[in-house]
Amino acid sequence: MRGNDSATTATPIAVTAPDPTPAAGPAAPRPAPPARASGSGALLAALGVATFSLTFPATAWALTGMGAWTVVMLRSVLAAALAGTCLAVCRARVPERRHWAGIAVVAGGVVLGFPLLTTLALKTSTTSHAAVVIGLLPLATAACSVARTGARPSRTFWIAASVGAAAVIAFALRQSGGAPTTGDLCLFAALLVCAAGYAEGGRLARHMPGWQVIGWALVLALPVTGPGAVWALCAEPPHPTGRAVAGLLWLAVGSTFLGMVVWYRGMAAIGVSRASQLQLAQPLLTLVWSVVLLGEQLPPAAPLTALAVLACIVVTQRART
Repeated sequence: MRGNDSATTATPIAVTAPDPTPAAGPAAPRPAPPARASGSGALLAALGVATFSLTFPATAWALTGMGAWTVVMLRSVLAAALAGTCLAVCRARVPERRHWAGIAVVAGGVVLGFPLLTTLALKTSTTSHAAVVIGLLPLATAACSVARTGARPSRTFWIAASVGAAAVIAFALRQSGGAPTTGDLCLFAALLVCAAGYAEGGRLARHMPGWQVIGWALVLALPVTGPGAVWALCAEPPHPTGRAVAGLLWLAVGSTFLGMVVWYRGMAAIGVSRASQLQLAQPLLTLVWSVVLLGEQLPPAAPLTALAVLACIVVTQRART
């Protein structure tokens, strides 16, 4: 990483001789980003999704030796230490005053709200069940992006996104017996705060490097997470095991920092709405990890849900936004 690393890709501009008789009328539309930039942005966003897909299994591992509050606070403090080191080494400039409100939204949603609510939910829910409920995150993120930036995705985009969300809801309700549980309520609340953080972070990543967005959000949250970690360690004495420590380290380094770095850069390159739809694949990947890493039984409806979700991803990625 470099301090001048940019979340967007510069486009070469061809300079031509000016027309002595310029035509009247509105200015020409802004050219579309190069195909290479769009492709690399999609790859970065997909890498972020792959990283996030391990979040729930890693949380389940961490909870085997630590309390829920300990896991949430320690993952944020460790990630903040990593982010702060990177910010100092790269001599990153302090964000402008106008960006701090957005960074606070990222901190509240991504650094504090989502980890806390999902960790509490995983105390009573399986990772596979939590994964399909969180599958609603792409639609929530797109909606927050529309409300915040005024973007207007096409009708085809919204239809495909809604179908994908409906498939996820049906899957989740079937798994829970048709009624939401307390864990589901925590997960639905996590959706809202995380979607707001993702949409705001994607917007900020157009003004500063994506890794600095999450880096400053982690630093901003330290007055809460630092004392919170001390309190949690006293209130919930940990019993660390190799699996618990491995889960915590993945949450801190992968899910909370590095995953967010590539995710925000991807959103800046291809847009918040399109990048968010790649997350429709996240619950399916998490289902695989829940079987491989946790030994959970894969729900019978998973293959059908996978086909429906992947079809929606193809449609939303081709739809104009």
